[in-house]
Amino acid sequence: MVELIASLAFAATVCLLIIRALRQRDLLEELTPSGAESGTELPRLAVIIPARTEAANRGSCLASLALQDYPKDRYSVLAIDDGSSDETAAIIATLAESFPFISLLHSPPLAEGWTGKCQACWQGTIAAAPDTEYFCFIDADMRSQPSLLRTTVMTATARAIDLLSLAPRHELLSFAERLILPCGHYLLGFRQDLAEIQAPDSRDATVTGQFILVRRSAYQKVGGHAAVRAIISEDVALGRLIKSAGFRVLLMGGRKLIATRMYCGWDGLWYGIGKNLVDMLDGPVSTITTAVAAVVLSWATYLLPIVDFAGCRSGSDFACAGLAFAIPASLATMGLHIAGTRYFRIPFWYGLLFPLAYAVGLFIAFDSVRRRATGRVRWKDRIYP
Repeated sequence: MVELIASLAFAATVCLLIIRALRQRDLLEELTPSGAESGTELPRLAVIIPARTEAANRGSCLASLALQDYPKDRYSVLAIDDGSSDETAAIIATLAESFPFISLLHSPPLAEGWTGKCQACWQGTIAAAPDTEYFCFIDADMRSQPSLLRTTVMTATARAIDLLSLAPRHELLSFAERLILPCGHYLLGFRQDLAEIQAPDSRDATVTGQFILVRRSAYQKVGGHAAVRAIISEDVALGRLIKSAGFRVLLMGGRKLIATRMYCGWDGLWYGIGKNLVDMLDGPVSTITTAVAAVVLSWATYLLPIVDFAGCRSGSDFACAGLAFAIPASLATMGLHIAGTRYFRIPFWYGLLFPLAYAVGLFIAFDSVRRRATGRVRWKDRIYP
């Protein structure tokens, strides 16, 4: 009897989660690159890139921004070096010599009560030209297509979007990235209700700090990064603040316009996910319960059919009945994760390792909660309370 109840519960849960995930997929509108339009004067734009020890990424990020088809006299690139310990500043300076619209700024020593990224972004907005109409915040590990700025600005102006954020295409090269990051995206897809969050009458917002285009007037009205200066997940906090003030905030898919490799291995991945996880999953209790549930369901995919089969062979009719529900649910779960490997352009067999990924994710979740509770959130050689 226990086997049948467990199998029914597992099958029902898998069915609901897959329906939810498929529904979420269709809710994130993909932004299509726009061609150049002659005679259209585009608003003045300041691209702000905070960077701390990003020598491996800085050159490709800036080079892709230098090749934008946005009118060169209508945008500037402000790269803020936030006390880097490598050649980040030197790389920026070299590129600035070749491209006059690129400027190197140095963020001052970190002020009390600020995160490094918030302070660097705030410094960039202060340094922007007075007639700047839009701020565009881009992480240093982004690489953009030539039409990125034109497409996003034209979309924002045409659709009256005050803050437009793009979800980039992820490039996963190491075993750690390919194992963990797809499952992290599945988990958010299962848990978030994009239709509710992105509704105009909702005070909630979903934003990724990897790319944010925001109207200057809206940004300044809410106090900008200074208003979220101490918050680790400053991107979502800023989006919620702007939306609560009556402005329009929208997250769109940007796979055709921007790409990123967020983490290069276990160390960066562990701390990078861990610093934001409690905020992404709405608090410590929710973080742990979500992580535990993911581990239970993922391992049940493999173990429950085995238990049912063993019981069925021993003569249990309930186990045999349970097997009829457990096997289709398990195959559906595997199929979903294997389909995800195609989306992320990684070998299909990573789609069979998801129980291991969620198990590692549980340890990341415990560490994330512990660091938040003890005021020891670590990122880029800094500790935040």
